Amino acid sequence: MELRLLRYFVAVAEESHFGRAAERLRMAQPPLSRAIRHLEAELGVDLLERTTRRVALTPAGAAYLDEARAVLAAVDAARARARRVAEGREGRLTVGCVGSATYSLLPALARELRAELPAVEVRFRGEMLAPEQVAGLREGSLDLGLLRHTEGLAPDLRLTVLREDRLLVAVPQDHPLATRARLAIGDLEAEGLVLHSGAAGSSMHRLVTRLCEDAGFAPHVTHEVAETSTLLTFVAAGLGVAVVPEPTAFLGVPGVVHLPLDDVPTVPLVAATRDETDLVMQRALAILGRMSSSAQ
Repeated sequence: MELRLLRYFVAVAEESHFGRAAERLRMAQPPLSRAIRHLEAELGVDLLERTTRRVALTPAGAAYLDEARAVLAAVDAARARARRVAEGREGRLTVGCVGSATYSLLPALARELRAELPAVEVRFRGEMLAPEQVAGLREGSLDLGLLRHTEGLAPDLRLTVLREDRLLVAVPQDHPLATRARLAIGDLEAEGLVLHSGAAGSSMHRLVTRLCEDAGFAPHVTHEVAETSTLLTFVAAGLGVAVVPEPTAFLGVPGVVHLPLDDVPTVPLVAATRDETDLVMQRALAILGRMSSSAQ
């Protein structure tokens, strides 16, 4: 059974006339008539009742028309889906985000992906530390990681810098430092620090520890936490102060004041991937690139 015969039959059935069907199909009438006869012979039933003026469906023809339309619709849908997949417009994407990206980037990225790639099933995993994301990328449970990169963290992955974020100090609103306009890292020597988990390999934990040591003191760590929201909640509760990337302020935790931190480097937010050939991934990275450019 050839699909062209189904398309010929549907055209004749809908036009109820061989001449009009031939015009619609942009072919001559005699080969169209022969094709329909061939189809009827192959099926062993009469599909059409022919008169000099019109063509009508037999009961068998009416039943076959429903099935022929369904087959052609399925074929067209399969063709369209294959093209979407080939163009990177359909598939699956699992994205991991560090805490600051969870609150500042994830909402906008989710909206952009839904708008541009509606046939892609996207899943997000928020509040993931960088080592956990790297492990997920390597084992295949993540396709894209949005993380804070430190040297040597993931030499086997492709890393694309999305933006550079300033560092701020989060302090309780009733803390003496909250009245200052700016802070230096040395101002934190006597303060208890709330850090992301060092045992879990947090990039921010290593960065803040190094900044303190470069300033000539060992950090006094009062609490270590896994999630950025918990870190700021602890600050609000007066359990310590924290050095955080600027987008963390998007959380807007009551009772926390964010102050600029002078004379320290910015921290990059990078997109990490393991497969550069995946077309869905390429489109997602292009969206992230546009978002990063427009935000600058």
